[in-house]
Amino acid sequence: MWKQKLAVNEFRLYEERMSLKEQYELIKRTGFDGVFTLWKDAETETKKASLIREAGLFYQSEHMLWTHSALLWEDPLEAGEQALNEHLECLRSAAKNGIPLVIMHTVIGMERCTPTALGIERFGKIVREAESLGVTIGFENTEGEEYLAAVMNAFADSPAAGFCFDSGHELCYNHGHDMLSLYGDRLAGTHLNDNLGIRDFDGKITWHDDLHLLPFDGVADWDGIARRLASSKPTEYLTFELNLTSKPDRHENDAYGRMLPEDYLANAFIRASKVAALVQRERERKGQ
Repeated sequence: MWKQKLAVNEFRLYEERMSLKEQYELIKRTGFDGVFTLWKDAETETKKASLIREAGLFYQSEHMLWTHSALLWEDPLEAGEQALNEHLECLRSAAKNGIPLVIMHTVIGMERCTPTALGIERFGKIVREAESLGVTIGFENTEGEEYLAAVMNAFADSPAAGFCFDSGHELCYNHGHDMLSLYGDRLAGTHLNDNLGIRDFDGKITWHDDLHLLPFDGVADWDGIARRLASSKPTEYLTFELNLTSKPDRHENDAYGRMLPEDYLANAFIRASKVAALVQRERERKGQ
């Protein structure tokens, strides 16, 4: 029977309790097939790549830092060029370490809604670099849907410009808009997680709503997500992006951090497997 491969992020909280080597080995023993990391620098990623492969895992993707992404659109001077070079360095590191997919936010900032020609020019340099390196970029749905749309439209013909679907971001940052209906035919990866939607009664979004709970611990419609994933471009991995710690003044994730790593990861694997089974069921219904 066909088996969907499963990947999960590494957990910074566990770095206080065990070495990275031990964490990767635990992720593998739990049943996951792959792992993804957050970009720091080229030297760190090379060390992680070695440890990940020694543990028998696949280095499924790395996530670019998003802190300077708005500068790509707004700063014509040195800071904007430095942000561009940071993104290019991350792509080159991924290629060097055999990481096929890099996840990228197109912007940061709830108040931003106006893409610029300068930004498209810089994203063009990033996409062309990815093409030359043989790396795919998964542009993720976050706040600022206008920026994602601008990038996806500008580089619609590029094999390096794919989409990373974040189920939790869709619930809060995207007001529940069906992002897979827009970009599912270009799906390159997933960040599957749950949350409680938008907390503010007036609909104001903040990053505190982005909880990254285990699937089925929030309000996400996992049957519906499975149907939509089954209608999207297939991916080798279903990847889960989860948080062990709560956002400021919130407590939804607190219990995760108190669990033994073995118990939390086992729970995560059970939930991930359930999501994979739902997607498989939908694919079988479609005769895929």
